Amino acid sequence: MRFAALPLLLALAGGAHAQAAAQPQGGPVTAHPPRDSEFGVTTRGFGLKRQVEMLQWRRFGPGYRKEWSEQPIDSAGYAQAYRNPGDFPIETRYWIADATLDGKAVDDDVLKEFGEWRDFRPGFTALPANLAATFQPEGDGLGTADNPVDPQIGDLRVHWRVLELPPLAGKVALQGGVWIPASDAVSADVVAGSDTVADATAPKSPRWAWWFAAVVVLLIGGAWSLRRRRS
Repeated sequence: MRFAALPLLLALAGGAHAQAAAQPQGGPVTAHPPRDSEFGVTTRGFGLKRQVEMLQWRRFGPGYRKEWSEQPIDSAGYAQAYRNPGDFPIETRYWIADATLDGKAVDDDVLKEFGEWRDFRPGFTALPANLAATFQPEGDGLGTADNPVDPQIGDLRVHWRVLELPPLAGKVALQGGVWIPASDAVSADVVAGSDTVADATAPKSPRWAWWFAAVVVLLIGGAWSLRRRRS
């Protein structure tokens, strides 16, 4: 009995660590890369940001100055000659891809914590004709200014950024069949081999309780064997 019970007890104690200790073998991938269909821009990354700025007036001391801004600048109290156009005709937008790692889903929190936004220059080969008539290449993006070195109030400039992921080994944990940040994973001492995150968050016996139970079983087994020898 003593030796038969030992593998079972070791399995119970060790099973708590199996899922949380799992490490990714490959790299993150996505079957559907993010795309800005309005401009025909696609990236192989895990996220795409279209950043739109408009040249506007901003009050500066007793006067005004031109400033690029991603948000409309309220000019209701400005002199008539310094009123801004108002809402943007094209907005800043984000697209986030569904990522997988070793065939299992990657939680959005992984992208938020470890993703890195980098400047991205599209080729603009798929730019629709209506936008090609309004925008022209400007730096790493597009702009509406007839003369990029002398833009006018109301001109737009657009550029894109791509979200990339570094190698995730040691940064994520597999829990409930989903990769999450390792810092958010339920402790292996608490998980005890749970199949889902919901189960893992339920109260569990701490690891010392398993070892205590093992010792008790071994002592009972030893006493039982000794009693059989004496009888």
